[in-house]
Amino acid sequence: MTSKLPVIKIKAQSNHHAMFLMLTALMLFIMILVFSQGYWRQYQLVLIFIYLTSLVIFITGLAKYLQPKYSLCLNPQGIRYQHSYGHWQVNWQQIQRIALMNESLGFIQVQLPYIGIRLKHLSTLAKQISPRLANRLIHEQRPLLAFAIQQQLISLEQSQLNFEPFQLSSGESLIGPLAAFLHHSAVLHQAFGYHLFLPETALDRELNEFCTLLKQCMQSSVEYS
Repeated sequence: MTSKLPVIKIKAQSNHHAMFLMLTALMLFIMILVFSQGYWRQYQLVLIFIYLTSLVIFITGLAKYLQPKYSLCLNPQGIRYQHSYGHWQVNWQQIQRIALMNESLGFIQVQLPYIGIRLKHLSTLAKQISPRLANRLIHEQRPLLAFAIQQQLISLEQSQLNFEPFQLSSGESLIGPLAAFLHHSAVLHQAFGYHLFLPETALDRELNEFCTLLKQCMQSSVEYS
């Protein structure tokens, strides 16, 4: 009988307090609704502003609540990143390097709010990421492209969306959002040396600690294989 593989489930810090925000917004709305029954004419503009504020707070809480319960799942086989637009997953054996993203701004060392993952072969990602997420990540990672352009790591032309077919190592040609994402990942690899990027908002601890955890999981995976 095979034993069940251990799983480490990561709940993103950005998803915390979702219910608190929604309940706070509802309580604020009810309080203002009661108050406005007798003072609507005197404080109309103020009350409208507070109504809108409570709506923004509720929408913020709802957006957090609708995110996947766990942003990352780590097991001896690999790592799975979960997003409201889909997921990607890679095996530890497909990863070449995991590291913090430390870049130089002149004489100053800057740590970007991501953990970089370099794959042995970018083509392996083609069947391991959902098309919706691939399309979404292109837009979410625009700040990385902007930083790369600012530091002259890539040209402005390279940062543009590339809709050309992407040729896999197997000879297969991809088109659509997956092809655009793989071109995008190749450009980021040229700029920073990594293909995948875990944002700090998806983690449950400091970047240094989480990077160490990933490396430990990768090393320990050999015992299970």
